[in-house]
Amino acid sequence: MGAPLVLTLGDPAGIGPEITVKAWQNLQKSPKHVFAVLGPYELFERKLKEAGQPKPAIVASLKEARDVFAHALPVLQMAPGDHIVEGQPTTANTSLIAGSIERAVNYCLSGEADAVVTNPISKEILYEGGFKYPGHTEYLGVLTANVEPPYARGPLMMLANSELRVALVTVHQSVEEAAQSVTEDKIIKHARILHGALKYDLGIANPRIGLAALNPHAGEGGSMGRAEIDLINPAAKRLRAEGINVTDAMPSDTMFHKEARIHYDAALCMYHDQGLIPVKTIDFHGTVNVTVGLPIVRTSPDHGTAFNIAGKNMARPDSLIAAIKLARQIAETRHAG
Repeated sequence: MGAPLVLTLGDPAGIGPEITVKAWQNLQKSPKHVFAVLGPYELFERKLKEAGQPKPAIVASLKEARDVFAHALPVLQMAPGDHIVEGQPTTANTSLIAGSIERAVNYCLSGEADAVVTNPISKEILYEGGFKYPGHTEYLGVLTANVEPPYARGPLMMLANSELRVALVTVHQSVEEAAQSVTEDKIIKHARILHGALKYDLGIANPRIGLAALNPHAGEGGSMGRAEIDLINPAAKRLRAEGINVTDAMPSDTMFHKEARIHYDAALCMYHDQGLIPVKTIDFHGTVNVTVGLPIVRTSPDHGTAFNIAGKNMARPDSLIAAIKLARQIAETRHAG
């Protein structure tokens, strides 16, 4: 059955604690999806009381989580936060949030956890609090830098639901910066990582990757830009020579409809919104953020902290539940391989 999963705290002023409680309520009768959450006991005790549920159980190790999961939410205790008010984020929680991520990664590296599922963070708040990384993805890459993954080294962001998977060549950059930073070598690097993830994490024997164009109409023969001619298609040619099944640049306005999606297993997109708009439009609540190319398994709900509804019992746990299930699936595939 493997080791339990570990959930990070996320920003405690957001909806992370609420959706964690709701995910536990949904999955508590499923031994396959046992998890423990990192964070202050008092915070989860309050959230469970509001939900009419029994008190959480403090566990000293992830092994203990399996014994209590069916009747209590397992909590790996962290120092109580003195500044946790739902809907009111503060930089005072920066060390608590970052410490939760680091501790979760260490559980995975030691083998005590099969995967980490991260609750949402607010990058803006963390930056103000001195956090020095662009986001989860980059921080996880640093924390795992001394351990080799089972395929090409990431980190690479992939968004996945039951209908579509997309990965990104550039992530948190302006459109102008992203367009300038796309290179042939960067496309090749990310395609190799994506190919490995599809094969070794998701069990697809012969992965097919659809390459998105950068310009409208794939550049229209160069009249709308030459990135496809000069960068993307040459990268595709080199990748095919390595045995990676990848298309030439596909116009992004026609590659995401249902009939087009049957021809590839994942799309490699050139910039953030090019990939995130279609995948979230197809299934906003069921989409999962996966960091591939790491020695550990990491998934996350693909939404933010939603400070505006924190504490109002309005948050849906669908994406977190999907992230937990996908983390278990990837862990099982890695164990089997």
